[in-house]
Amino acid sequence: MGTKTFDGVWFQSYSRDHAPPHVHASYGEVLVIVDLLAGGAVRQSLRWNGVVPKNGKRSDVRYILAVAAEHWDELRALWEKTHGTPSE
Repeated sequence: MGTKTFDGVWFQSYSRDHAPPHVHASYGEVLVIVDLLAGGAVRQSLRWNGVVPKNGKRSDVRYILAVAAEHWDELRALWEKTHGTPSE
């Protein structure tokens, strides 16, 4: 597992996790799975557990996604380091 913290958001990448490249982020009471898309884009994962709790504050989700976008390069490097090889 690898971790990074930026602007109060804690990001985790798990070595046995699956593609697509993504990180698990927590801020306050909200957990968000953030997909790291090509070209520096991010999005909330479309999986059923993309946001926990389901009624988490939307402002916290937006903040997490903004921080992830700002630090996309570092988060993508964390994913690649955790998984041992570059990924799409």
